[in-house]
Amino acid sequence: MSGKLSVVATPIGNLEDITLRALRVLKEADFVACENIANTRKLLSHFDIHTPAIADSKVLGLLAQDKHVALVSDAGTPNVSDPGGELVAKARAAGAQIETIPGASALPAALAIAGIRAPHFVFYGFLPQKKGREKLFKEIAKEERASIFFESPHRIMKALDSLQKNAPDRRIGLYRELTKLYEEALIGTPTELLALLENDSNKQKGEFVVIVEGE
Repeated sequence: MSGKLSVVATPIGNLEDITLRALRVLKEADFVACENIANTRKLLSHFDIHTPAIADSKVLGLLAQDKHVALVSDAGTPNVSDPGGELVAKARAAGAQIETIPGASALPAALAIAGIRAPHFVFYGFLPQKKGREKLFKEIAKEERASIFFESPHRIMKALDSLQKNAPDRRIGLYRELTKLYEEALIGTPTELLALLENDSNKQKGEFVVIVEGE
């Protein structure tokens, strides 16, 4: 196989955060493989890019035809808490050329403005919705390093409740809507943050990066 796979980071919110190299690669590729074709077409259209968007399930077949495929996620850097890693592994095993086109990612974006101790950290991605979830919160409570995970607006209150039960004295950073108009950083104990979000439901909206401060 001599096809080429470019793993391309896209904006996590603010469209200006895409790189010049990413724009060039998206234009030059034969196809853009993605999680959600409709979302990716909106991004491509915004930058006047006419490369066909396809489902990521077609990537290996196209690489076998010596095509150049750009792989993107719905937002941010592919394979950071999304299923693209297995695809990249298969492409590498098949002999495809693989390159990384770095750019926006919510993880380093939150760390850059954290304001709490996180020189060493464990990254959990999105926590499971049910099975094993409480076990992970107990592990986080015992972890000396900072713990970082992504959380949705629908589960942020449950996450804070679990942190209140397991790590009531640890400082928590909530970083929501990163790079967007209502970007906000909230820092406090689980109890303080629960009260803050309960008093203002608008602060429960948006995607969150949660950082539990290290010991």
